[in-house]
Amino acid sequence: MQKIIKIILSPKEAASEEIYKSIVIKKLAINNDRLSHFQLLKKSIDARNSNIKINLEVFVVYDEPSYVHKKPDFNYQDVSKQQVIVVVGAGPAGLFSALRLIELGYKPIIFERGKTVSERKKDIALINRNINLNEDSNYGFGEGGAGTFSDGKLYTRSKKRGDTNKIFNILKFHGADEKILTDAHPHIGSDILPQIIVNIRNTIINAGGEINYESKVIDLIVENNEFKGVKLNNGDKFYARNVILATGHSARDIYELLHNKNIKLESKPFAMGVRVEHPQELIDSIQYHTDIRSNYLPAASYSLVNQVKDRGVYSFCMCPGGFIVPAATSQNEMLVNGMSPSNRNSPYANSGIVVEIKDEDLKEYSEYGVLAGLKFQQHLEKMAFMNGGSGQIAPAQRLHDFVNAKLSPSLPDSSYIPGLISSPIHFWLPENISSRLKIAFKMFGKKMFGFLTNDAVVLGVESRTSSPIRIPRDSETFEHVQVKGIYPCGEGAGYSGGIVSSAIDGEKCAEKIAEKINLFNLRT
Repeated sequence: MQKIIKIILSPKEAASEEIYKSIVIKKLAINNDRLSHFQLLKKSIDARNSNIKINLEVFVVYDEPSYVHKKPDFNYQDVSKQQVIVVVGAGPAGLFSALRLIELGYKPIIFERGKTVSERKKDIALINRNINLNEDSNYGFGEGGAGTFSDGKLYTRSKKRGDTNKIFNILKFHGADEKILTDAHPHIGSDILPQIIVNIRNTIINAGGEINYESKVIDLIVENNEFKGVKLNNGDKFYARNVILATGHSARDIYELLHNKNIKLESKPFAMGVRVEHPQELIDSIQYHTDIRSNYLPAASYSLVNQVKDRGVYSFCMCPGGFIVPAATSQNEMLVNGMSPSNRNSPYANSGIVVEIKDEDLKEYSEYGVLAGLKFQQHLEKMAFMNGGSGQIAPAQRLHDFVNAKLSPSLPDSSYIPGLISSPIHFWLPENISSRLKIAFKMFGKKMFGFLTNDAVVLGVESRTSSPIRIPRDSETFEHVQVKGIYPCGEGAGYSGGIVSSAIDGEKCAEKIAEKINLFNLRT
């Protein structure tokens, strides 16, 4: 017999498989020797009151001695001599599209503007020491994309987009902890994900695919509204019939390129604001209703949202036990992002708190047409740079001071390595953002008593929550609505947000290309 059992346990009970397995067996009223399969499916925390509980969902099989648990099988076949598909970008969308192309019998050739993980680490170390910013190798660009060194959170609300379990299993196959298969908010960690990216790279190369690093695509070769190939920064041209464009939401040069070639783009909703950092102990005490967090509980997180003057204001990319990092991809710009290592043991908790941006906020940039949101985003990052210290020293303000429009005479300790400088963020941040943040922080302080405190610090700015531009594609074929053979994909195309949804989108683009080729072959 096969059953899914749901049980509610204490954190201590849920931490031991031996304990919760015995509880399940007792609940089924069977002996242990009748059990042929036991598998944890889901695990979530219920911290709505001081009596914290853990919800477990377990799949059991008993009285079926011949039951065999089927494990996922990935057919990474030899495609070295098969038809080539070009992939631009080695982030989640690009890498997972390449893996799916291999499964489908096609050879992916990836062009990545940045460096390998190991070389990228060196450039990131220089950024953290405020020595140098490499515009093609940083927290945003390079092998693995923005998620590689900025957290690796896998939680997604996009359950209808595709098979999230397959994505989790591919990551597990390449070295992720199996807990990502069961946790309600799965997370790999910025210390673990780089090696997983290396393992994915090896799978692609061992199957006959190719990855070209420091190979920036500077032009798309298009004739009669059909894709013909790409031109690289070294002058080389590579010809192909199809390209998966998975360049990420920070590749502004790609949007400029498409716009200048009169290839259709669309504006889309996005959000900008600040990143806020609290002591993790404070967030733990608020969320877990206790002064000291149990050893059986993870660093507490939060999710906040409010409507303020007809705009959504919400927390974004919340990083318990994490760090704030410098995320600029261009000189003379300042923006920050958050990350957490796998064990989330930093004494700080941080989150983006952002405000929805609408078309009416972009009137000043209307001359740029569809690129108006992009120009507003750039403007805000330049303002943050001018109001910061030298290089990547970030402008900062105590949270309560921000709400009360006061310059902070001193700043608390922070996880941000390049350093902070006191700045009146409330003053230079655009009014449509600043005024709503002030109101929202007061509302959040009522939801989470203690949140609104001068022990917390605001850093500017959080501006890359998503792309302000969408590269439109046909809803059935996934090809660009104007240029055949171009498959816009992932966050940069405006069709996903985060590692998992981008990976799913990459797989779908690969499948759509295969469908088109198979249909063409049938017709000919």
